[in-house]
Amino acid sequence: MDIILIPGLWLDASSWDEVIPTLEKAGHRVHPLTLPGVGAPAAESAGIGIADWVDAAARAVDALPGAAVVVGHSGGGNVAWGIADARPERVSRVIFVDTVPPPSGNGISEFELVDGVVPFPGWDFFPDEDVSDLDAAVRARTAPLTLSVPARVPTDEIVLADSARHHVPVTLLMGGLDQETFEGMIDQWGPYADEYRAIDDAEVVKIGSGHWPQFSAPVKLGELIVAAVAR
Repeated sequence: MDIILIPGLWLDASSWDEVIPTLEKAGHRVHPLTLPGVGAPAAESAGIGIADWVDAAARAVDALPGAAVVVGHSGGGNVAWGIADARPERVSRVIFVDTVPPPSGNGISEFELVDGVVPFPGWDFFPDEDVSDLDAAVRARTAPLTLSVPARVPTDEIVLADSARHHVPVTLLMGGLDQETFEGMIDQWGPYADEYRAIDDAEVVKIGSGHWPQFSAPVKLGELIVAAVAR
C-alpha cells in the first residue's frame, strides 16, 4: 500500500524517520509529509490555515496511482480526517496516532503565539502521561527537530461536509487507552463522540506509550500501523 504519514504540530516529515523502516520492510510505499508553513516566519505563514494543510495532503493522495492509507499523529489527525472527507474514495483506511476523529467545526487546540507563529512550547509544557516515556536523551535529541507552525492552524475550525468519510475504516492507535477504556470515555466528549459513533468500522488499539510513540516506541508503532493496514 501507499501510506501517507502526517505529522502533528511542530513536526515535519523527518519525525517519521524511525517508523518508516518497519513499514518499508513490510513492503509498503511510504510518503511522509511536511505541511505548508512549518518552520516559516509569520510573514510567510500568516495566511496558512488548516484547510491549506488538508489541501496539501489531499494533493499528495491525488498524486498516487490508487487508494492510500492515511496516518495522522496528534493534530495531524485533523488533517487525515479532512482527507477522508475530501477524498473518501481514495482513502482505504485512516489511522489516528493518539488522537481521535474531529467533528466539523472544531480546531486542534490553542497555544501561545510568539512573533506571529506558534513555537514548540517545550517538553515540560505537556502532562506527564504524554511525555513520561521520553527520557532525557530522547528529549534532547528530538527538541531540535521541532518547528513553529502557522498561527491559524491550531485554532482553525475544520470543515467536514461529506458523510462518506464515515464509511472509511478507522484505526485509533491510542497511547494509553484500549478499546474498552476508550468506549467507556468517548460518550463524555460531546460532538467527538457523535463523530466517532458515526463511523461504520472503527477499532481502538492501545500502543502502551505516551503521546509521541514515533520517538519513544517507533518500531512498535510501525508494527501496529502494518497490522492495521493488513486489516
